[in-house]
Amino acid sequence: MKHLPLLSFFFIFSISLCAQPFKVLSPDGSLTLTANTDKNISWSVTYNGHTTIPNVNINLETNQGKLFDETTTVVNHTIQQHKKTLRVTVPVKSAEIEDYYNELTLYLSNGNHLVFRVYDDGLAYRFSTDFKDDVEIKNEILSIEFPAQTHCWFSAESSFLSHFEQLFTYQRLDTIPSGQFHALPLLASTPEKVRIWISEADQHDYPALFLATNGNYQLNAIFPKYILQSEANPKHSPDRNEIILKEADYIAKTNGKRSLPWRIFTITNDDRKLASNQLVYQLSSPQAIDETDWIKPGKVAWDWYNANNLRKVDFKSGLNTPTYKYYIDFASKYNLEYIILDEGWSQSTTEILTSNPDINLHEIIDYGKSKGVGVILWVLWKPLLSNLEEILNTYATWGVAGIKVDFMQRADQQMVNIFEEIAKVAAKNRLIVDFHGCFKPNGLQRTYPNVLTFEGVKGNENHKWSAQITPEHNLTLPFTRMVAGPMDYTPGAMRNANRKNFAPSFERPMSLGTRCHQLAMYIIYESPLQMLCDSPSEYLNEPEIPAFLSKIPTIWDQTIILDASVSEFILSARRSGNNWYIAAMTNHFSRDLDMVLDFLPDGKYNMEIMSDGINADRHAEDYRYEVKKVNNNTKMKIHLAAGGGFAAILTKE
Repeated sequence: MKHLPLLSFFFIFSISLCAQPFKVLSPDGSLTLTANTDKNISWSVTYNGHTTIPNVNINLETNQGKLFDETTTVVNHTIQQHKKTLRVTVPVKSAEIEDYYNELTLYLSNGNHLVFRVYDDGLAYRFSTDFKDDVEIKNEILSIEFPAQTHCWFSAESSFLSHFEQLFTYQRLDTIPSGQFHALPLLASTPEKVRIWISEADQHDYPALFLATNGNYQLNAIFPKYILQSEANPKHSPDRNEIILKEADYIAKTNGKRSLPWRIFTITNDDRKLASNQLVYQLSSPQAIDETDWIKPGKVAWDWYNANNLRKVDFKSGLNTPTYKYYIDFASKYNLEYIILDEGWSQSTTEILTSNPDINLHEIIDYGKSKGVGVILWVLWKPLLSNLEEILNTYATWGVAGIKVDFMQRADQQMVNIFEEIAKVAAKNRLIVDFHGCFKPNGLQRTYPNVLTFEGVKGNENHKWSAQITPEHNLTLPFTRMVAGPMDYTPGAMRNANRKNFAPSFERPMSLGTRCHQLAMYIIYESPLQMLCDSPSEYLNEPEIPAFLSKIPTIWDQTIILDASVSEFILSARRSGNNWYIAAMTNHFSRDLDMVLDFLPDGKYNMEIMSDGINADRHAEDYRYEVKKVNNNTKMKIHLAAGGGFAAILTKE
């Protein structure tokens, strides 16, 4: 990390400050945060001179008292300006991030303090506590009042036990029944079309925050309680599902002297800036491991989505050695870095140090090494945790490249700590990690960059049993879930359908939207570990597709969102080295987008294009491949079919 010179630094000493407002502006002056400490702590925000968030009440309740009560005063405050450049180990959007903000710190008479950071594209705050010894946190208060007529993309959860794979439904906030709650991130839109995206970062030893409705224009924080006792669910897949038997009357038991997670509010009237926001990464703890050269992002041939369905082979496909050697051959042919052995590779889901009798795991791993392809193993979190050190050390000794940890399904303090413990031990054994059945990214990927991706998204696999994964849903994700961090959506479906001819199929799934809608995801959707979800046989039957995908990286030096509208369309350009990659996606409506390539450096480029075919509106698998010569004076019109997409690779001559 390189620290640029501090632009300004000044203290404002205050006496009897508790009733006066404290103001801090963003570096460009567009955002003004006003904090008040009269009887309680509250704050509000204006954006370009208009009130965007009228009032937010915050506090912390513990067994040692409140962070702020009627006896508390502000004894001092500081305002500092910071500007530094963050260099990203595994760059999801960009190799460097300008971290530029103004920071207000309120020092309280009880030794606690409150920190606000205001950026050009949003703000964040966190509590820092100074309680004696360990503390039980009973509740963290966060009550957000929005302007009347505010809408939001709401994904209701029915329980804190969740895979966090919900649809985002656009609703006026006061029409959502009181008491419904939403797992972060949440996106709201004011009557002036200002977008407010809410999430959290640097979440260590602390439960995830959820937001509950009150039947009006207010959202209130709720948290899963600290779990005292749980057991396997005897009636429903006991190897992975739990019943919570007893909870504490607090949400966390933790060190009394610490900083709590950042509460993040991205604020913008430009959907392009929303999709390119990186505040979660910026606000998370720095890297905790020294050596990272072994961390290898890449693409993965995945087995579970396509149910190991192979054709034109001379062996019975399934959970066996020949099948996985076939996956390795495919991965090697198209320079994919990994294959995954998903559920079924082990003796049982709870015996994960022995492979099933039909799989010679050591032969598969050795064969993969001979072809330059790493092997990732799927595991359930609970049997993994039961013997974490030995299991991961054994996997490393075998030559395994990484793990996919599934069915996490909780967001309480203990589970947050389990995420971090797995990441830490995996890093010690030089294993990459893919978390599934889990809550959204919270910045752990910065602290432990071997954590390459997270699920926590209603992705392609849902096509196997439902018609819910619509192009509109796909065009909501870049502005909601993906702003939080890497997203293992698992793109690459080769059987594609329009609305009128789609049908769920568990063993031979198809996707809603065109073939190029799926191809565009490899550029638009961010995941340093990116799946090719369909059967190698399907890709090999149309070799143009894997040949094209093999040229697309999974990490990026630079990202430019060229045009965007939440739930409607997005047009993105990304750079890796000297090459550029451009993609567009649309919802159920066809549209034409104007693209100007003036962001390119001088020079000539070969542009390989995959676009919706002329008949893609009738046959979603129709696409057109072409090559053009372009430069930074080129202007193009992109036509997207309904549910369509566009993907292009620009190679400098």
